Amino acid sequence: MIRSFVAVLLPAPLRERIGQLVDGLRAQCGAVAWVPAENLHLTLQFLGGQSEERLAEAERALEEAAGGSAPLDVTLHGVGAFPGIERPRTLWIGLAQGALEARALQARVADALAARGFPREERAWHPHLTIGRVFDERRWRREADATVRSALAAVATTTFGTLRIGEVALMRSDLSPRGARYTVRRALPLAASGPAPR
Repeated sequence: MIRSFVAVLLPAPLRERIGQLVDGLRAQCGAVAWVPAENLHLTLQFLGGQSEERLAEAERALEEAAGGSAPLDVTLHGVGAFPGIERPRTLWIGLAQGALEARALQARVADALAARGFPREERAWHPHLTIGRVFDERRWRREADATVRSALAAVATTTFGTLRIGEVALMRSDLSPRGARYTVRRALPLAASGPAPR
């Protein structure tokens, strides 16, 4: 079975900009599994372990969803946490401008996958870019002192840049002791997608 998910990938300059932020936070708090810059992405739907045959079905679903979607721009803005900063499980960067359009794209992807028997995720989709996961809550409470909280507060309203979404990608995830390694199985352009503006 192939562990897989559907995502929007980030261009290198945007990944590097966010990676610099993450590196600064990593140095201050070791209770978080921080996402490496090369793994940063916007997840549209997690598919879990799938066979080659099912992934071929997923590709067909994504062809439909992408074909009915126009390219869009979203602004990556602000840092927050689920469920909250006092007892976070996930640290994220949010979407400001373009968030509604991103929701519509995700809904088209979810609908196309559901029509082929892929279960919908139980929780509502909130557009965000995961930058870290708290793996030790007690250590977080011990290490996330005023310095860490003030560092997070300092970037809470930062705008990181605009992401041009011109395609969706079916991704493969391989887990190892050194962390996850993501590879693109297939990238599907959105309808009438031209080169992203520079």
